[in-house]
Order: sequence, then structure tokens, then C-alpha cells
Amino acid sequence: MAKRKSSAANPRRKTRSESGRLIVVANRLPVHRVRQGGKSVWKMSPGGLVTALEPILQDTGGAWVGWAGSTGAAPKPFKSDRIDLKPVPLSKQELDSFYAGFSNATLWPLYHDAIRVPVFRRSWWAAYEKVNRRFAEAAAAVYKPGDTVWVHDYQLQLVPGMLRELRPDAKIGFFLHIPFCSEELFARIPRRREILEGMLGADLLGFQTRLSGQNFARTARRFTSATGKDTELHFGDRVCRVSNFPISIDFKRFEGMATSAEVLVKAEQIRQKLGPERRILLGVDRLDYTKGIDVRLRAMEEVLRRAKFTAEDIVFIQVAVPSREDVAEYVEMRSSIEELVGRINGQHSETGRVAIHYLRRNLAQEELFAYYTLAEVMLVTPLRDGMNLVAKEYPACRLKNDGVLLLSEFAGAAEELKQAVTVNPFDIDGVAHSIEEALRMGKAEQKRRMTAMRRYLRAHDVYDWADSFLGALKK
Repeated sequence: MAKRKSSAANPRRKTRSESGRLIVVANRLPVHRVRQGGKSVWKMSPGGLVTALEPILQDTGGAWVGWAGSTGAAPKPFKSDRIDLKPVPLSKQELDSFYAGFSNATLWPLYHDAIRVPVFRRSWWAAYEKVNRRFAEAAAAVYKPGDTVWVHDYQLQLVPGMLRELRPDAKIGFFLHIPFCSEELFARIPRRREILEGMLGADLLGFQTRLSGQNFARTARRFTSATGKDTELHFGDRVCRVSNFPISIDFKRFEGMATSAEVLVKAEQIRQKLGPERRILLGVDRLDYTKGIDVRLRAMEEVLRRAKFTAEDIVFIQVAVPSREDVAEYVEMRSSIEELVGRINGQHSETGRVAIHYLRRNLAQEELFAYYTLAEVMLVTPLRDGMNLVAKEYPACRLKNDGVLLLSEFAGAAEELKQAVTVNPFDIDGVAHSIEEALRMGKAEQKRRMTAMRRYLRAHDVYDWADSFLGALKK
């Protein structure tokens, strides 16, 4: 892992390029359209990546290359909040094949340890290659000598190599936000060499964890001509450095929101509705098969079956943000989860005391923060996850240094948050036991663990993440 300096003293520190601008290349632009005053306007999107990079881009007069969110012809390049935006067009067919197909039906399940069987189709690869080239050409068009280019995530793994062909002298970084699987799993991809060589076009490859970086290096040495050690690969006449840069959150923003009047009022309303004497457990996830929502539901069912805690004592809130609802596999998963919730409530709820509250929707910020402040136990149980920022958002909102974080050992966040209660999500009995352990944990032990996690997250926020990656890229 690259050496990271604490940013606690100045959380909005901005990394400046020694010369030139920062150009971000990502699947989506950092803006979205909203209706305002009877017309459509562009507004900055929420999210950690935008939050971290917006001040840097504004400071350097930087640019962002990405898809605008609608199929067909792309809008003309425009400026928003002093950032030059370069929209890349995608047709409906390209969106289906490049994004829904190769990115999310091939790479996504494979990189998450093949939890679901990846699908390989030649037509999807053709679209993936074509769209990646379009992104690379768009980046090359806005590039000026001295600029730094930062490419993001699994949808654009060919871009570094393609951009290197177009701009040989460019300083190029690439960051993978999801895990990189083992070489044995990666070997399944028919076009494995092309993907690896595309990534090796970067000067610096960043991963969430040390293991993902090691997996990439071993895979690259096996399937390409790359040589060298896990942290420094020699490919052709170039050196590609490999390191881990665990992404984080805007800690002070979460901490501040947790004390806002709106959140405090909302939290009290929720507590009164649920029953002020009941202890609240919480899960917050995108509705995706990697997140292990069914795992924690079955574990909660086991806790209730054992009857050491009942629906009179505890209540579990599962927030499931809708995702890919036009995909049959996701529709089936949603039906299975909802059936499981119904079964648990049918067996373990009492009149006026529902055991599981299942909220399949996006929550307003105030409501989400209210749940974070109320929950005594936070369940984060992905079967595989690159990082999982919910595991960092929850401690940031625990201003009294209380509460227990139950965290899957297969989430990248487990490498940093050592004071969490770690669980194996494939062991239902073990997760159930850990839930009971969390509910019995004393206040002093909660404080010891939560204080340490909050101290770490305050010093290693999303600004520190961006600063450490760009600082390493400049070397």
C-alpha cells in the first residue's frame, strides 16, 4: 500500500498536478439532469468519487470524460462548476452489450469470485472493445501535454492501453473499484490477455486491497509478457506500478449530518414508531447478489428461533436499494428475499412488533443518517466486495462511540476496520452467534472498538485516498 499521510488537519486538501490538468475518465459523467424552474439543468451527482475529485478538477481546470446517462447522440461538451465535461455517446445496443452484457454479466460476477456463473458472448466483447476505444479517443481529444489521466473501474479496463497508443507520453493511472479475482478464475475469460494488456497501459494500477493487486500481478505474469514483482511489473519498455489505495468517505460530512436537526427529528420519529424500548439492527445495501442480504436474514431467523432475543426485544431494518430490475436474475433474487422476509415475520412477529422491516427503495439522506444513528448493530455481510463504504459510513455517524459493526471478512473494509466483529457470511450459524455477541457487548468494549475505527476513518478519508493515489502517480 502506498504511504498515506493523515488529512485530518485539512480534509479538503487538493492535490495539484505539477503541470497540467487532471482528466478523469469514468463510465458516467459527474452530473445528471434535473428539472428546475420548468427546464432541464445539469446538477452534480452525489457520491464519493465526485466528492473527492470535484475540488481537484476545479483547482486544475480539469476535465471529465464519461457517458451522460441517455442513449443516442451525446450532448456537446460543456462546462459545469469550472469542470470541462466531455460526454461519450452510447447506443441502446451498445448499452445492452457493453454495460449490461460484458461489464455486468461477465466481469461483475467473475470478479466477485464467480458467485454467479459469468456469461461469455463474443458480441458483448466486440461492444466492450468498441466503447472502450471511444472513451480512449475522447480522452485523447481533451488531453494536453502535461495532463494527468485517471481512468476508473471495470467498464473501462482497455482504455489505459488504447490511450497509451494515442498519447504515448501521457501520465495514466487506473483504479479498480471492485475486487480483482484470482488467476484461476480470471483464466476463464476468452479475451484475458487483451484486458490485462489494456490495464498494463497505465503507469500506476490502484486496487482496493493488497490481495487484489497481488491477484492482478500474478495473472499478468501468467498470461502476458509482463515480468517483475507484485508491486512493479515490466511490460515492453515500460514499468507499471501496482499498489492498493482503499477508498473512503467524506468523514466530516457524515459526522456533521449525524448531528443535524433534521436527522435528529427523523431519528426520534422512527424510534417512536418502532418502539422506544426495542434495540435496532440495520442493513443497507444495493439489491445485488454479492451483498449477502439473504445471509443476514437467515442469520436473523436463527437468532429469533433460538429465542434469546425476540421481536419484543429487537427489530431488524433492511434497506434494499433497487438495482437492475430488468434483469431476470435480479428479479428472482428480489422475490426470494421478499419471500424470506415474509416467512420470518410470519413465524416470529407479534401484534405491533414486526421482526423484520424490509424497505426496498432509495432513502432520503436524512432518513438514512437517522437509521445510522439509531442502529445498535450494523450488519455488513457481502459474499465479496471491493470495499463496502456502508461499513465506513456507520462508524462516522456514531458520535457517542457506541454501536457494533458486524463485517464480512470478504469485504475490503475488513482489512482496515480491525475492530469490527468479523464474520464468514457463508456460515449462517456463525453470523447468528456474532449477532448475539454484538447484542451482548458491553458499552466499554463498544467504545473501545468504535473509537479506534472512527479515529482511523477521520485520518483516512476520501480526500486522503485521492491525494495518495495522485501523489503516487506523479512520482
